[in-house]
Amino acid sequence: MKSMLVLCVLLTLGGSALAQVDPFEFEVYPYQTTGHGVLEIESLNSFIPDGHSQGDAGTSSGDLASDHMYRTALELTYGLTDTLEAAAYLNLAHPNGEEFQYAGSKFRLRGSLFEQGQLPVDLGWYAELEWNRTPQFDGSELELELRPIIEKDIGRLQLTLNPNFAKAIFVGPDKNKGFEFGYLAGLYYSAMPWLSPGIEFYGGIGLIDDSDPAHEQQHYLFPVIRGELPGGLEYNLGPGIGLTRGSDQVIMKLNIELEHFVGVLLR
Repeated sequence: MKSMLVLCVLLTLGGSALAQVDPFEFEVYPYQTTGHGVLEIESLNSFIPDGHSQGDAGTSSGDLASDHMYRTALELTYGLTDTLEAAAYLNLAHPNGEEFQYAGSKFRLRGSLFEQGQLPVDLGWYAELEWNRTPQFDGSELELELRPIIEKDIGRLQLTLNPNFAKAIFVGPDKNKGFEFGYLAGLYYSAMPWLSPGIEFYGGIGLIDDSDPAHEQQHYLFPVIRGELPGGLEYNLGPGIGLTRGSDQVIMKLNIELEHFVGVLLR
């Protein structure tokens, strides 16, 4: 509950920075990691039917407008141990009226801390390096992201928080700026294994020490459904609603994960 209070306070802050929403990855990461030796393949997809017509606005961090932008990321995750996984991403984008284009790459590590249920909340961590050589999609060439993962199960309810701290490093015009703050959060009800409703939140305030004015920040609410279909196909889909003028108005997302089709490679 303390984490939720901190989140609410941060949403009310108002200064000037880049948006802290990754449009290639509308996904809240849980405490549990991929099992040792398991390879997962995931397709992360989003489409913006009602966005901004100018570049560097809404979910666009580059020259191309977000309106009618389709983005897809292919994620490969491998379980190094039962509590540590590594992943690589290939980001592609289809701007309105143009062909698919390479939009960047990401590499990350994610781990869980302590045994599940050992603490009042389950804790994990996430570290990501994002590389962009495509300024039309993102002006930050190299960016580091760090996230604590906080999760709590209450009966059939699951609350997951991913506070996000990001910084441009080594190169680019923003390399000397401080960390930006963003958040990813989800509340889910485990109704049935194949169909469970939930609500997710994504957004950011910009630089921690110089946050954007509230109306320029991005904040999104996603009613979602998720579940696991026969054969091990997991899905998560729903519409995102922008809550501020700085947000895109509507975002549609569909995440599909194939784990059991790949199976265990090494034990």
